[in-house]
Amino acid sequence: MFGSLFGRGGERTDGNPHALPAPRKRKNGTYELVALGDTRVLTLIEAAEAGDWAAVKAALDPFDPGRDHAVIGQLAELDGVQDWIVRAVEEDKEHRATALLISGIRHIHWGWEARTADRAANVSREQWQTFFERLRIAEEHLLEAAELRPEWITPWRHLLTSARGMSLDSSVAEARRDAALRRDPLDLDTHLAWLSQLQPRWGGEPGQALEYAREAYAAAPDGHRLGCVLAMAYIEEWVESDDKNCLQQPRIRTELRQAAERSILHHAYERRLGWQGDYNMFAMALSLAGSSTASNVFRELEGVYTEWPWTYMSDPQKVYARFRKAF
Repeated sequence: MFGSLFGRGGERTDGNPHALPAPRKRKNGTYELVALGDTRVLTLIEAAEAGDWAAVKAALDPFDPGRDHAVIGQLAELDGVQDWIVRAVEEDKEHRATALLISGIRHIHWGWEARTADRAANVSREQWQTFFERLRIAEEHLLEAAELRPEWITPWRHLLTSARGMSLDSSVAEARRDAALRRDPLDLDTHLAWLSQLQPRWGGEPGQALEYAREAYAAAPDGHRLGCVLAMAYIEEWVESDDKNCLQQPRIRTELRQAAERSILHHAYERRLGWQGDYNMFAMALSLAGSSTASNVFRELEGVYTEWPWTYMSDPQKVYARFRKAF
C-alpha cells in the first residue's frame, strides 16, 4: 500500500511510530502531505472510501471526533461519503453523533463543490439551489450532533462555515463562535473560521479581521499554534488587496517573524497531527512579506506541502517550490 503511494524505499522522517514514510520521488523537491502523514488517518480514509462504516468507527478510535478537526476534516473532501453516511445516521443509534458530524461536514464541502469557487454573479440558479439544500442538511445534522455531544467543539466550528454560506444573521454566527470558544478559547480552527467571516468579501470591514487576529494571538501562551491566526490574517489581507506586494513592509515582516518565533518556532510548540499545515500558513505569509524567517520554516518542513493555504495561488505547489528555493 505504502509502496504505491510513496514508491519503494520511502523514508520515515518523523519520530511518530505511525508516521507515513516520506516519498523518495518529489516534484521540485516537494511533496503533498497525505492523510496528515499518519498511517492511522490513511486507514480512516481508506475505510471511508470503501463506504465501510464499521471500519470507519474502528479507525476513529485513537482520535476525538469532537476536537480533532484535522482528522475529521479528512472525510469532508472524500467524494462518495454522502452516499453512505446518511444511512449510518439513520441506523446506528449508538454512534449517531459521530455519523451526524461526518455527514454535516461532508455536506458543507459537497455544497461548496456545487457552488464552486466562482464569483457569486457567475453561479447559476441551479447551483445555488443545490448549494443551499446541501447546507440545510449540514445545518440539521451538525446542530443535532452538538445537542447529542455538548462537549464537542467540531460541530460549532463547522456551523460557522454553513452560517457564512447561507448568509445567516451575524448574531447567529456570533453565538456559534461563542459556543465553540466556550469549549476551548484557544481553538485555532474556530478562530480561523471567524477570521474568514470578517473578510470584506463576506461583509466584514477592512482591517477588522487583522485586528481580531492580533487580539486572539495576544491571548495565547508561548508555543501555542494560535499564532497561525495572525499569519492567516495577513494572507487574507494579501488576497483582498489589489497590490500583490502589500505585505512587503518592514513592520509586517517584524510582526510575522515575532509571531512565528512565539508560536511554531518556539520550543514549547507541540507537533500534533497536521502540524505541517501550521508551518505552511507561516511559510506562505512570511514569503509574501519577504521575510528571511521563511527559510527556517521551509527547512523544518523538509519539502512537505499542504494545499491550504497555497490554494489561493494559481499553481499552488509550484509557487510553494519557488518560494522554498528563494529562501
